[in-house]
Amino acid sequence: MPVVIIFFLVHWYLAIFTHTFFYHRYAAHRHFRMSQGWERVFYVFTWLVQGSSYLSARAYGAMHRMHHAYADTDKDPHTPMKSSNPMSFMLDTRNTYFAIYKNDVMVEDKYTRDLPEWKAFDKIAHNWITRFAWMGLYTAFYVVFATQWWMFLLLPVHFSMGAFQGAFVNWWAHKIGYKSFETKDTSHNLLPVDLFFTGESYHNNHHKFPGRVNYAIKWFEFDVSYWIIRGLDAVGILEIRKKKTPQPVNAWVDQAA
Repeated sequence: MPVVIIFFLVHWYLAIFTHTFFYHRYAAHRHFRMSQGWERVFYVFTWLVQGSSYLSARAYGAMHRMHHAYADTDKDPHTPMKSSNPMSFMLDTRNTYFAIYKNDVMVEDKYTRDLPEWKAFDKIAHNWITRFAWMGLYTAFYVVFATQWWMFLLLPVHFSMGAFQGAFVNWWAHKIGYKSFETKDTSHNLLPVDLFFTGESYHNNHHKFPGRVNYAIKWFEFDVSYWIIRGLDAVGILEIRKKKTPQPVNAWVDQAA
């Protein structure tokens, strides 16, 4: 297999894992706890993986909590109901995210409670100089190792890997797939066996039970990220939160003490 294809697949799977593990399940939903030391390890690891598409965990977490609170309504910060196509959806989501990151919009305190934040690191990892440096590294890798012209068509995906993956799931999982549960929104489970998004495609399950760390529910569903989290819990790197009471449909964080 060509080196660039291996590189693309490694980048794809590490990016979607850090997205679901660090941004989604840890920052936004607090499915598990970790020490500040391990949190910062995963900040750095997420940056190394996400590269030019690195996000602020705090801004992402606030935006995603608002998505659950107002799913598919006018107040939803990233719903495909307000966009005409996947590209415009990705752009609209990007604009909303940066407005939250720059504090250009007011976000209620309940959506920012207990969110991780490392301002000093974000100043380095989040700026455009760093993003262009990552793009340059990806391009240099392809110049050295690409053996066919069409391989360079993969570069734009590397440049915006996190945004591309997030938009793919959040657009299509509100359009197609199967529904295991009735919800007040249009969420679907995108794939019965999630080979591409490490559990993120079980969108309907997640919208029904947002406090559940395992997004797979039916017998044929498999959430690989959940089992990695279980492994990290077993060796003491993190602690999965134990729910004491059932969560309502649109809770955005686990309310367990």
